Amino acid sequence: MTEISRRKLLVTGLAATAGVSALGVAARLAQKYGLIPPDGGGIYGPGEILTYASMRLLTRHSLAREFSRSELSARPLANEVAPPSEEFKRFEASKFVDWRLVVDGMVDRPTAFTVDQLKGYPSRSQITEVVCEEGWSYVAEWDGVPLSHILNLVGTRPQAKYVFYFSIEPDWWESMDMADALHPQTLVTYGMNGDDLAVGFGGPIRMRLPRQLGYKSVKFINRIVVTDDVKKFGKGLGSASPETGYAWYAGI
Repeated sequence: MTEISRRKLLVTGLAATAGVSALGVAARLAQKYGLIPPDGGGIYGPGEILTYASMRLLTRHSLAREFSRSELSARPLANEVAPPSEEFKRFEASKFVDWRLVVDGMVDRPTAFTVDQLKGYPSRSQITEVVCEEGWSYVAEWDGVPLSHILNLVGTRPQAKYVFYFSIEPDWWESMDMADALHPQTLVTYGMNGDDLAVGFGGPIRMRLPRQLGYKSVKFINRIVVTDDVKKFGKGLGSASPETGYAWYAGI
């Protein structure tokens, strides 16, 4: 069976089983093809599995909508975060010259990147929308280096399945699968609307996943870990989000 026909069969099967509310059957079908999210267990597991499997098959290579500059939000919302730590304040006081983004795990060349190094790599600009699960949104222009470029620099190993990314602020971390990690719109951002990325919006460095809800775009990132095993982190659900009631995969 060809990849295209196999995919059509799986999509048809998922849609049909969902149509008759047979989520358990859909979950077993997704399991057969390796489309189980880290939070696929528990009472809500079948629904999470169906969402993730369907989105991966139908939108794996799709692009988030990009806007024109005339559609930039006049007042982007810098949503409230916890007060910065003393460590962060020290970095901010020195204008982040000592900030490092450490990339390690299943890579051949673990590396600590400065902000200036990241700015020196091939960049991409995109005007995309931040959509919050709380109902607000804004459109902004983001400048950064594609995460795929960074992963190529460090030599991601072929058996890698996930990319975890951590904020300098405690208990703020997420992960994504390799489909999102290698997607051209997934950026390690350092600029917004033509300026350096302000602290209120995640500066000096923020992950930006425009194909997922805003909480997946973690602010103040200082470490990326490439791995094949989500069980090594937290409660093994893939990120801090499902540990507090949100979905690991938040596709939009």
